[in-house]
Amino acid sequence: MKTIGRVLTAMVTPFDDKGEVDYAQAQRLAQALVASGTEGLVVTGTTGESPTLSDQEKLRMYEAVKDAVGDRAFIIAGTTTYNTAESVHLTKEADRVGVDGFLLTVPYYNNPPQEGIYQHFKAIAAAASKPCVLYNVPSRTVRNMEAPTTIRLSQIENIVGVKEASGNYEQISKIIDGAGPGFRVWSGNDSDTLPILAMGGYGIVSVVTHITGLQVRAMVDKFLSGDTEGAAKIHRHLLPLVNALFVVANPIPVKHMLNTIGFNVGKPRLPLVEPDEKTAAQIQETLAKYQVDLPVAVGAR
Repeated sequence: MKTIGRVLTAMVTPFDDKGEVDYAQAQRLAQALVASGTEGLVVTGTTGESPTLSDQEKLRMYEAVKDAVGDRAFIIAGTTTYNTAESVHLTKEADRVGVDGFLLTVPYYNNPPQEGIYQHFKAIAAAASKPCVLYNVPSRTVRNMEAPTTIRLSQIENIVGVKEASGNYEQISKIIDGAGPGFRVWSGNDSDTLPILAMGGYGIVSVVTHITGLQVRAMVDKFLSGDTEGAAKIHRHLLPLVNALFVVANPIPVKHMLNTIGFNVGKPRLPLVEPDEKTAAQIQETLAKYQVDLPVAVGAR
Protein backbone atom coordinates (compact mmCIF):
# COMPACT_ATOMS: atom_id res chain seq x y z
CA MET A 1 0.00 0.00 0.00
CA LYS A 2 1.08 3.59 -0.64
CA THR A 3 2.25 5.39 2.46
CA ILE A 4 0.02 8.14 3.83
CA GLY A 5 2.01 11.17 4.94
CA ARG A 6 2.09 12.89 8.30
CA VAL A 7 0.77 16.31 7.23
CA LEU A 8 -2.61 16.05 5.53
CA THR A 9 -5.07 18.82 4.69
CA ALA A 10 -8.84 18.51 5.03
CA MET A 11 -9.47 20.45 1.84
CA VAL A 12 -12.33 22.91 1.28
CA THR A 13 -14.59 22.54 -1.74
CA PRO A 14 -14.52 25.70 -3.87
CA PHE A 15 -17.81 27.00 -5.27
CA ASP A 16 -18.31 29.54 -8.03
CA ASP A 17 -20.56 32.62 -7.94
CA LYS A 18 -23.58 30.45 -8.77
CA GLY A 19 -22.88 28.02 -5.94
CA GLU A 20 -21.71 25.25 -8.25
CA VAL A 21 -18.57 23.23 -7.52
CA ASP A 22 -15.59 24.92 -9.16
CA TYR A 23 -13.49 21.93 -10.19
CA ALA A 24 -10.77 24.00 -11.88
CA GLN A 25 -10.31 26.05 -8.71
CA ALA A 26 -10.24 22.83 -6.67
CA GLN A 27 -7.35 21.70 -8.84
CA ARG A 28 -5.51 24.97 -8.30
CA LEU A 29 -6.10 24.74 -4.56
CA ALA A 30 -4.87 21.14 -4.43
CA GLN A 31 -1.67 22.11 -6.24
CA ALA A 32 -1.14 25.12 -3.97
CA LEU A 33 -1.61 23.01 -0.84
CA VAL A 34 0.94 20.48 -2.05
CA ALA A 35 3.33 23.33 -2.79
CA SER A 36 2.96 24.55 0.80
CA GLY A 37 3.83 21.35 2.63
CA THR A 38 0.80 19.07 2.37
CA GLU A 39 1.52 15.38 1.78
CA GLY A 40 -2.08 14.29 1.41
CA LEU A 41 -5.53 15.74 0.76
CA VAL A 42 -8.78 14.68 2.37
CA VAL A 43 -11.42 15.52 -0.23
CA THR A 44 -15.14 15.90 0.59
CA GLY A 45 -14.71 15.55 4.32
CA THR A 46 -16.32 17.84 6.88
CA THR A 47 -14.20 20.80 5.75
CA GLY A 48 -15.17 19.94 2.18
CA GLU A 49 -18.89 20.35 3.05
CA SER A 50 -19.63 16.75 2.19
CA PRO A 51 -23.26 16.78 3.46
CA THR A 52 -24.15 19.33 0.77
CA LEU A 53 -22.49 17.53 -2.15
CA SER A 54 -24.14 14.95 -4.40
CA ASP A 55 -22.36 11.67 -5.10
CA GLN A 56 -21.66 12.84 -8.64
CA GLU A 57 -20.10 16.06 -7.38
CA LYS A 58 -17.94 14.07 -4.98
CA LEU A 59 -16.75 11.68 -7.68
CA ARG A 60 -15.89 14.56 -9.99
CA MET A 61 -13.96 16.21 -7.15
CA TYR A 62 -11.91 13.06 -6.63
CA GLU A 63 -11.08 12.85 -10.32
CA ALA A 64 -10.23 16.54 -10.58
CA VAL A 65 -7.95 16.60 -7.55
CA LYS A 66 -6.23 13.36 -8.48
CA ASP A 67 -5.62 14.67 -11.99
CA ALA A 68 -4.18 17.89 -10.55
CA VAL A 69 -1.61 16.41 -8.17
CA GLY A 70 -1.02 12.90 -9.51
CA ASP A 71 1.34 10.99 -7.23
CA ARG A 72 2.61 14.11 -5.45
CA ALA A 73 0.00 13.71 -2.72
CA PHE A 74 -2.11 10.93 -1.23
CA ILE A 75 -5.79 11.53 -2.09
CA ILE A 76 -8.21 10.37 0.60
CA ALA A 77 -11.91 10.43 -0.26
CA GLY A 78 -14.53 11.09 2.41
CA THR A 79 -17.11 8.53 1.30
CA THR A 80 -19.25 7.72 4.34
CA THR A 81 -22.50 8.81 5.95
CA TYR A 82 -24.80 7.29 8.57
CA ASN A 83 -26.06 4.86 5.89
CA THR A 84 -23.83 1.80 5.58
CA ALA A 85 -25.15 0.63 2.20
CA GLU A 86 -24.78 4.07 0.63
CA SER A 87 -21.29 4.38 2.12
CA VAL A 88 -20.27 1.05 0.62
CA HIS A 89 -21.61 2.15 -2.78
CA LEU A 90 -19.79 5.50 -2.84
CA THR A 91 -16.58 3.91 -1.58
CA LYS A 92 -16.66 1.42 -4.46
CA GLU A 93 -17.32 4.20 -6.97
CA ALA A 94 -14.51 6.35 -5.56
CA ASP A 95 -12.21 3.33 -5.71
CA ARG A 96 -12.92 3.07 -9.44
CA VAL A 97 -11.96 6.69 -10.13
CA GLY A 98 -8.53 6.14 -8.63
CA VAL A 99 -8.32 7.73 -5.18
CA ASP A 100 -5.60 6.44 -2.88
CA GLY A 101 -7.64 5.84 0.27
CA PHE A 102 -10.81 6.56 2.21
CA LEU A 103 -11.85 8.50 5.29
CA LEU A 104 -14.59 6.68 7.22
CA THR A 105 -16.50 8.89 9.66
CA VAL A 106 -18.32 7.52 12.70
CA PRO A 107 -22.03 7.38 11.75
CA TYR A 108 -23.92 10.43 12.93
CA TYR A 109 -27.58 11.03 13.79
CA ASN A 110 -28.64 7.38 14.20
CA ASN A 111 -26.23 7.06 17.16
CA PRO A 112 -25.22 3.37 16.87
CA PRO A 113 -23.73 1.32 19.73
CA GLN A 114 -20.07 0.34 19.58
CA GLU A 115 -20.88 -2.97 17.87
CA GLY A 116 -22.80 -1.09 15.20
CA ILE A 117 -19.82 1.21 14.60
CA TYR A 118 -17.56 -1.83 14.27
CA GLN A 119 -19.83 -3.63 11.81
CA HIS A 120 -20.38 -0.42 9.79
CA PHE A 121 -16.66 0.12 9.27
CA LYS A 122 -15.96 -3.57 8.72
CA ALA A 123 -18.49 -3.64 5.88
CA ILE A 124 -17.07 -0.53 4.20
CA ALA A 125 -13.47 -1.70 4.53
CA ALA A 126 -14.43 -5.03 2.96
CA ALA A 127 -15.68 -3.15 -0.10
CA ALA A 128 -12.49 -1.09 -0.45
CA SER A 129 -9.24 -2.13 -2.09
CA LYS A 130 -7.33 0.86 -0.67
CA PRO A 131 -6.28 1.98 2.83
CA CYS A 132 -9.02 3.25 5.14
CA VAL A 133 -8.61 5.84 7.90
CA LEU A 134 -11.29 6.00 10.57
CA TYR A 135 -12.54 9.39 11.77
CA ASN A 136 -13.73 9.88 15.33
CA VAL A 137 -15.29 13.31 15.87
CA PRO A 138 -17.87 13.09 18.67
CA SER A 139 -18.49 16.86 18.68
CA ARG A 140 -20.24 16.33 15.33
CA THR A 141 -21.42 12.72 15.44
CA VAL A 142 -22.60 12.62 19.10
CA ARG A 143 -21.33 9.05 19.44
CA ASN A 144 -17.70 8.61 20.52
CA MET A 145 -15.87 5.64 19.05
CA GLU A 146 -14.28 4.16 22.16
CA ALA A 147 -10.71 2.91 22.30
CA PRO A 148 -11.61 -0.82 22.39
CA THR A 149 -13.64 -0.41 19.18
CA THR A 150 -10.81 1.41 17.40
CA ILE A 151 -8.31 -1.20 18.59
CA ARG A 152 -10.57 -3.99 17.36
CA LEU A 153 -10.92 -2.29 13.97
CA SER A 154 -7.14 -1.90 13.75
CA GLN A 155 -6.93 -5.67 13.23
CA ILE A 156 -8.64 -5.31 9.82
CA GLU A 157 -5.85 -5.28 7.24
CA ASN A 158 -6.80 -2.21 5.21
CA ILE A 159 -7.88 -0.07 8.18
CA VAL A 160 -4.55 1.65 8.68
CA GLY A 161 -5.25 4.46 11.11
CA VAL A 162 -7.61 6.89 12.76
CA LYS A 163 -8.14 10.62 12.66
CA GLU A 164 -8.84 11.32 16.33
CA ALA A 165 -10.75 14.51 17.07
CA SER A 166 -12.16 13.49 20.44
CA GLY A 167 -9.66 15.61 22.39
CA ASN A 168 -9.56 12.73 24.88
CA TYR A 169 -5.86 12.18 25.46
CA GLU A 170 -6.41 9.16 27.70
CA GLN A 171 -8.44 7.46 24.98
CA ILE A 172 -5.89 8.38 22.30
CA SER A 173 -3.07 7.01 24.44
CA LYS A 174 -4.92 3.70 24.82
CA ILE A 175 -5.35 3.47 21.06
CA ILE A 176 -1.65 4.14 20.42
CA ASP A 177 -0.72 1.50 23.00
CA GLY A 178 -3.21 -1.15 21.97
CA ALA A 179 -3.69 -0.92 18.19
CA GLY A 180 -2.28 -3.44 15.76
CA PRO A 181 1.19 -3.09 14.18
CA GLY A 182 1.51 -0.16 11.80
CA PHE A 183 -1.79 1.42 12.84
CA ARG A 184 -1.38 5.21 12.93
CA VAL A 185 -3.09 8.03 14.79
CA TRP A 186 -3.51 11.42 13.13
CA SER A 187 -4.75 14.34 15.18
CA GLY A 188 -8.11 15.58 13.99
CA ASN A 189 -7.71 18.90 15.81
CA ASP A 190 -4.96 21.36 14.91
CA SER A 191 -4.62 22.35 18.55
CA ASP A 192 -3.89 18.71 19.51
CA THR A 193 -1.17 18.02 16.94
CA LEU A 194 1.90 18.44 19.13
CA PRO A 195 0.44 16.69 22.21
CA ILE A 196 -0.61 13.70 20.09
CA LEU A 197 2.83 13.53 18.45
CA ALA A 198 4.34 13.55 21.94
CA MET A 199 2.19 10.54 22.89
CA GLY A 200 3.37 8.58 19.86
CA GLY A 201 0.85 9.75 17.28
CA TYR A 202 1.78 10.03 13.63
CA GLY A 203 0.56 13.34 12.22
CA ILE A 204 -2.31 15.74 11.57
CA VAL A 205 -5.33 16.09 9.30
CA SER A 206 -5.33 19.84 9.33
CA VAL A 207 -7.45 22.85 8.48
CA VAL A 208 -4.85 25.51 9.30
CA THR A 209 -2.53 24.12 6.60
CA HIS A 210 -4.72 25.99 4.09
CA ILE A 211 -2.93 29.09 5.41
CA THR A 212 0.27 27.97 7.19
CA GLY A 213 1.14 24.61 5.69
CA LEU A 214 4.90 25.10 5.68
CA GLN A 215 4.81 26.16 9.32
CA VAL A 216 2.84 23.09 10.36
CA ARG A 217 5.24 20.91 8.37
CA ALA A 218 8.18 22.61 10.11
CA MET A 219 6.61 21.95 13.52
CA VAL A 220 6.22 18.24 12.77
CA ASP A 221 9.72 17.99 11.32
CA LYS A 222 11.27 19.77 14.31
CA PHE A 223 9.52 17.43 16.72
CA LEU A 224 10.66 14.35 14.83
CA SER A 225 14.25 15.60 14.74
CA GLY A 226 14.25 16.09 18.52
CA ASP A 227 13.86 19.87 18.53
CA THR A 228 10.87 19.85 20.86
CA GLU A 229 11.46 23.44 21.94
CA GLY A 230 11.33 24.63 18.33
CA ALA A 231 8.20 22.56 17.66
CA ALA A 232 6.52 23.93 20.78
CA LYS A 233 7.32 27.50 19.75
CA ILE A 234 5.55 27.01 16.40
CA HIS A 235 2.64 25.27 18.14
CA ARG A 236 2.15 28.19 20.52
CA HIS A 237 2.47 30.72 17.70
CA LEU A 238 -0.23 29.02 15.60
CA LEU A 239 -2.81 28.52 18.36
CA PRO A 240 -4.58 31.90 17.99
CA LEU A 241 -4.97 31.27 14.25
CA VAL A 242 -6.26 27.77 14.93
CA ASN A 243 -8.77 29.16 17.42
CA ALA A 244 -9.94 31.71 14.85
CA LEU A 245 -10.67 28.87 12.43
CA PHE A 246 -13.32 27.52 14.78
CA VAL A 247 -15.07 30.62 16.12
CA VAL A 248 -18.04 29.44 14.04
CA ALA A 249 -18.64 26.14 12.30
CA ASN A 250 -15.81 24.90 10.10
CA PRO A 251 -15.31 25.60 7.17
CA ILE A 252 -16.89 29.06 7.43
CA PRO A 253 -13.75 30.74 8.84
CA VAL A 254 -11.20 29.00 6.60
CA LYS A 255 -13.21 29.84 3.49
CA HIS A 256 -13.39 33.46 4.65
CA MET A 257 -9.62 33.46 5.22
CA LEU A 258 -8.92 32.04 1.77
CA ASN A 259 -11.18 34.58 0.12
CA THR A 260 -9.56 37.36 2.16
CA ILE A 261 -6.03 36.48 1.01
CA GLY A 262 -7.17 36.32 -2.61
CA PHE A 263 -7.54 32.59 -3.13
CA ASN A 264 -11.21 32.56 -4.06
CA VAL A 265 -13.21 29.54 -2.94
CA GLY A 266 -16.67 31.09 -2.82
CA LYS A 267 -19.32 31.05 -0.13
CA PRO A 268 -20.25 27.97 1.87
CA ARG A 269 -23.38 26.15 0.78
CA LEU A 270 -26.52 26.33 2.87
CA PRO A 271 -27.17 25.59 5.65
CA LEU A 272 -23.74 27.16 6.28
CA VAL A 273 -23.44 30.89 5.63
CA GLU A 274 -20.69 33.50 5.52
CA PRO A 275 -19.58 34.94 8.88
CA ASP A 276 -21.40 37.99 10.19
CA GLU A 277 -19.60 41.33 10.17
CA LYS A 278 -18.29 41.08 13.73
CA THR A 279 -17.02 37.52 13.29
CA ALA A 280 -15.45 38.34 9.92
CA ALA A 281 -13.56 41.24 11.48
CA GLN A 282 -12.31 38.96 14.26
CA ILE A 283 -11.12 36.38 11.73
CA GLN A 284 -9.38 38.99 9.59
CA GLU A 285 -7.70 40.66 12.57
CA THR A 286 -6.15 37.34 13.58
CA LEU A 287 -5.21 36.36 10.03
CA ALA A 288 -3.33 39.64 9.53
CA LYS A 289 -0.81 38.62 12.20
CA TYR A 290 0.37 35.55 10.27
CA GLN A 291 2.62 34.77 7.35
CA VAL A 292 0.61 33.04 4.61
CA ASP A 293 2.36 29.99 3.15
CA LEU A 294 -0.22 29.22 0.45
CA PRO A 295 0.84 30.39 -3.05
CA VAL A 296 -2.01 32.82 -3.60
CA ALA A 297 -1.31 33.90 -7.18
CA VAL A 298 -2.42 30.53 -8.56
CA GLY A 299 -5.83 31.04 -6.96
CA ALA A 300 -6.77 34.13 -8.92
CA ARG A 301 -9.66 33.71 -11.30
